[in-house]
Amino acid sequence: MIIFRYLTREILLTMAAVAGVLLLVIMGSRFIRYFSNAAEGEIPVDILGTLMLLHLPGFLELILPLAFFLGILLAYGQLYLNSEITVLVACGTSPNRLLQVSLVPATLVALLVGLCSLWLTPTGALQTERLLEDQRSRVDFTTLGPGRFQEFGSGRTAYTEGFSEDGREMRGVFISERQRRSDGTPESVVTRAEAGYQTLDPETGSRFLVLADGERYSVEPGRHQAERLEFDTYAVRLSRAEVAGDPDAVEYATTAALLGDDAPRAQAQLQWRLGMPLMVFILTLLAMPLSRVNPRQGRFAKLLPAIFLHVAYLSLLLATLDAIGRGRFPAALGMWPIHAAFLALGLIMTVRAQRRGMAG
Repeated sequence: MIIFRYLTREILLTMAAVAGVLLLVIMGSRFIRYFSNAAEGEIPVDILGTLMLLHLPGFLELILPLAFFLGILLAYGQLYLNSEITVLVACGTSPNRLLQVSLVPATLVALLVGLCSLWLTPTGALQTERLLEDQRSRVDFTTLGPGRFQEFGSGRTAYTEGFSEDGREMRGVFISERQRRSDGTPESVVTRAEAGYQTLDPETGSRFLVLADGERYSVEPGRHQAERLEFDTYAVRLSRAEVAGDPDAVEYATTAALLGDDAPRAQAQLQWRLGMPLMVFILTLLAMPLSRVNPRQGRFAKLLPAIFLHVAYLSLLLATLDAIGRGRFPAALGMWPIHAAFLALGLIMTVRAQRRGMAG
């Protein structure tokens, strides 16, 4: 039990460190992307935290297998460098025993990955799509602050003195934008209105900012004349209808729904979700022989080949997922040959390592 706790602690601590770094990098990249969208007025800032939280299971689904794979490599590599594996073998610990010890934390990681891939990831993806779709239909100027000139999307600069109590109507609106006439001539357009609110055309899905009681000035560069238009009501199209994600897509479907769906895309998605926990055990089998290093080589000697092996494994799964969805590969065969091939590779490497004296 002392050996079991010691090895398990080394593996899990190393995995946690690797997973933390990878998660920080991936979430940071996604956060910058969403923050850029928020700065452009496409989404409000106050939903950034919710969006990142909903994406977390999808990140963990991909990160945890790799982190556990690298955790075994680094943890056992350090044990080899310190000759601790030699001491363990001298005390009667066999290579098969080391593999059994590694499979216990692998089971815990596989359960967590399975929880993400089978339930949390599709649920989070569906909630993300619903949240973004809800924001597309909401007031677009919620990101504007009163008393400041701000970018308003599509090259517009907007200013508002304030909002109504319910936040749905702007007071004292100023909008400056660059446009082109029908003949291609550029012009600057300035619009001022007493009030403004947004509306959605139910037929076309386009969003309009409706301005009330104002003037609109059009100025062409190089000309000493300007066009002035007074209006009681004037509508400015903010955006055309966007093609939203299909909430019934297989990426958002529950695993139970996929089990009863014979469509190729549904079967591909189901095999992907079931294969992620299985991937953890196969990577464990591959990591055991790869972790054996010579003290002169250092613990990172086989890190690069191991990463290439994982990238090849994951890339083949993604390519097969796409091929099955497009009908170019039989769904009945699916991704299982890839898992079988890497499982066979892991068994061969493990047997060869044991024959060469993997643990002494």
